[in-house]
Amino acid sequence: MTSRLACAALFAALFSTTSASADGWEVTKLVQGSAFHGVHGLGVDKAGHLFAGSVAGAALYEVDIAGGSAKVAIPAPVGMADDIAFAPDGTMAWTGFLAGDLYARKGDGPIKKLASGLPGINSLAFRKDGRLYATTVFLGDALYEIDVEGVKAPRQIMEKMGGLNGFEFGPDDKLYGPLWFKGQVARVDVDKAELTVVADGFKVPAAVNFDSKGNLFVVDTALGQLVRVDPKTGVKTVVAQLKPSLDNLVIDDKDRIYVSNMADNGIQEVDPATGQAKQIIIGKLALPGGLGVTSENGKDTIHVADLFAYRTVDGATGEVTEKARMHAAGVTLEYPMSATAKGNDVVLSSWFTGTVQVIDGKTGATRDMLHDFKAPHDAVVLADGSILVAELGTKSLVKVSGEHGKNRTTLIGALEGPVGLVRGKTDEVYVTEAFAGLVSRIDSNGEKTVIAKELKMPEGIARTSDGKLIVAEVGAKRLIEIEPESGTTTEIAANLPIGLTGAPGGFPTHIPTGVAVGASGAIYFSSDIENAIYKAVKK
Repeated sequence: MTSRLACAALFAALFSTTSASADGWEVTKLVQGSAFHGVHGLGVDKAGHLFAGSVAGAALYEVDIAGGSAKVAIPAPVGMADDIAFAPDGTMAWTGFLAGDLYARKGDGPIKKLASGLPGINSLAFRKDGRLYATTVFLGDALYEIDVEGVKAPRQIMEKMGGLNGFEFGPDDKLYGPLWFKGQVARVDVDKAELTVVADGFKVPAAVNFDSKGNLFVVDTALGQLVRVDPKTGVKTVVAQLKPSLDNLVIDDKDRIYVSNMADNGIQEVDPATGQAKQIIIGKLALPGGLGVTSENGKDTIHVADLFAYRTVDGATGEVTEKARMHAAGVTLEYPMSATAKGNDVVLSSWFTGTVQVIDGKTGATRDMLHDFKAPHDAVVLADGSILVAELGTKSLVKVSGEHGKNRTTLIGALEGPVGLVRGKTDEVYVTEAFAGLVSRIDSNGEKTVIAKELKMPEGIARTSDGKLIVAEVGAKRLIEIEPESGTTTEIAANLPIGLTGAPGGFPTHIPTGVAVGASGAIYFSSDIENAIYKAVKK
């Protein structure tokens, strides 16, 4: 949508410097932003141009390899690309993972939808004769042939392979790809619907590709390794040791290997001869959402739910420290989108996986991982140690206790888009109802009192030491202060780069804007548009 590009340009202009002033407040950028909103599929056209896709950002980018920058080539929502492939005639195709759509465009021509109704549509590749094949993974597990004209329905070839992810056709016209859930690389005869295991013993293989000499390269996302596999014998050789959370790779006609990393929000060029990696583009954060703050000896530590990682930020210097990243071997983390922190408790939640994770704020160890929630958008620890979860899927606040949260009772239902939660002075909580434009107080007996109304998509919420509420009013792109007794609302900062227009369907398929308040009174909030963290202090 061109309006999204215009908005992005406006925000870039407004926040091109490191600070902006609001009446009574000084707003500064604490952590600089980055190009992507998580980076996944990669593709190289015949001219050597590198393209990268983002699912959460729902956009497809062209990467300036020499300059280390990226620009949107196909904006949201159509640009969502979990994988990218080029046909022999130069047509570019890509997969809209969450939307279940597959698109194609030749040159600068019109965008054509080739398939729809395939949630989890993930990987794709063209054969030399121009025929197109794609798989569903995570939200499905099947291999299809796709009509390149977009007239015929996709033809299912196989199913239940084990997560046939980023694949490629080899010199023998057979399809080679990783089986994500089996730790294997397989060869598929798409004409006979026969699958043969080529190599085994991977932790989590994510994608494969061939160079011009017929060498098969594989990325292992859990181990952070680039591995060369002999497709005839299955013998494996580790070519490069990178960081975990690798997603995809592509090899150009000069046999240069490019690898994407979700948690780094970056792309590297890897020399297969030496194993040396050169960073082309990288971000300090992946896609920051919810924030929590712990304060000790006057120092604020911001806990960031960064979608592909859990990170902390020094509230004074902006220094970023990584605590855990997605898919790394031995790491417990499930796409964190919201975060709260109090005392020594850090609580991460993810609507995508339906999980709530309790972390020891000092050691970083996971105390508990609670499953089977319906789109949890935030969670706080109460005084008695129980956890209160804002469950968007059931429009309710759910009180959770017992071993692994086995005891669950609904404190209150019929909430219109419960997103942000913060504890009050005792065990009352305040919740943002994004769809209704409300901020409400919920007492420990479940009684509800509306504090503020007629807001535009209120999401993140925090509480100051004197009891005022700080809310990210995302629909109005501003930060406000609410006096809970009177409901008086005061604007802190306006024209903020928050409210990313991403996946089709909009909310809740985006990352909620996080807000947190430090002991000093400094306010921190996340920018999903810029992948940045801002700080607001009174002048």
